[in-house]
Amino acid sequence: MRAAWVMLAATALFAVGASAAEPEAYRISGPVVHENLAIYFVHGKSADGPVPLTLQEALANGSAVVRETGSVNQLEVENTGNEEVFIQSGDIVKGGRQDRVLTVSLIVPPHSGAMPIASFCVEQGRWTARGREDAHRFESASAAVPSREAKIAMKAPAVAPAAGPSGQPVVGYLLSTDTGQRQSEMWKDVAKIQDKLSHAVAAPVAMPESRSSLQLSLENEKLKEAQAGYVKALQPAGEAGDDVIGYVFAVNGKLNSADLYPSNGLFRKMWPKLLAANAVEAIGDKPAAAAAAAPSEADVLAFLNSAEAGKAVEQPLVGRNKLETREAAGALFFETQRVPSAPSANATWVHRNYLAK
Repeated sequence: MRAAWVMLAATALFAVGASAAEPEAYRISGPVVHENLAIYFVHGKSADGPVPLTLQEALANGSAVVRETGSVNQLEVENTGNEEVFIQSGDIVKGGRQDRVLTVSLIVPPHSGAMPIASFCVEQGRWTARGREDAHRFESASAAVPSREAKIAMKAPAVAPAAGPSGQPVVGYLLSTDTGQRQSEMWKDVAKIQDKLSHAVAAPVAMPESRSSLQLSLENEKLKEAQAGYVKALQPAGEAGDDVIGYVFAVNGKLNSADLYPSNGLFRKMWPKLLAANAVEAIGDKPAAAAAAAPSEADVLAFLNSAEAGKAVEQPLVGRNKLETREAAGALFFETQRVPSAPSANATWVHRNYLAK
């Protein structure tokens, strides 16, 4: 495995867990490859301080709850515990009236009270309790959406129909005017994922309890058997060092996505769920012939830098979080930041996500 120290562009990649003005050197290692999935690790300084609970952990221990609001595209999250909770865009919450995918990354502070969070349905038709599940709240967040196309459908910047002062279209994020279109795309993507996975494992992955549920399809036993080989081969590599703060992955020789975190602790918590989703995506897209060669380190850096090169657009989020979005010709970049309580303090970042277009 090769490794090299590199300085990424300072336009958007900042000091880990520090202010948005200090560039940081990162080391890229890899690839580690299993069949058609290649993983590259991002090494850097890990931020000090406590690591937040993931939404999966907080739902499991009862310190957080995600509730229905009566709207398909908005849920309510509340942290009743004493530790911060990290939610990542792409987290799937199971239960309620329909399984959902959460669209933004953010930190939910302790004793937060009820906070709204945007969502898309990843299950079509159901609007009642499923079996013994609670129709008003969600029981788990154990999976992430396994599709770059679905992530783009729910996250990509939209162009508003109105023009700004310069006469040019206003670029926004999840504008209400296109929510319905995005939801339709999400349902199409879920159906496409299910079709590809059924073909890959030579058996239907749709479950009789709800044939349109992506979450239930991800629990299919034949799919889990296929997934296990990827996880066994690749998961230990992400747990081998205490300086890994993120990763990049490629499927069939094409760069797909990247996720970076302020600390190794948070990366390690998210890594198993993310790798499981990557494995599902690789299984669904597995080629008939041998997979193409993995991209080079130079390709990885070009992808990261191109995503950061677009003009930044900021959007406030709930709970003293804000989102910075950048769009370039071939990639998208999303960074959730904490808004400091003191006006003179610098913002710190919470999560960085890169998507190839």
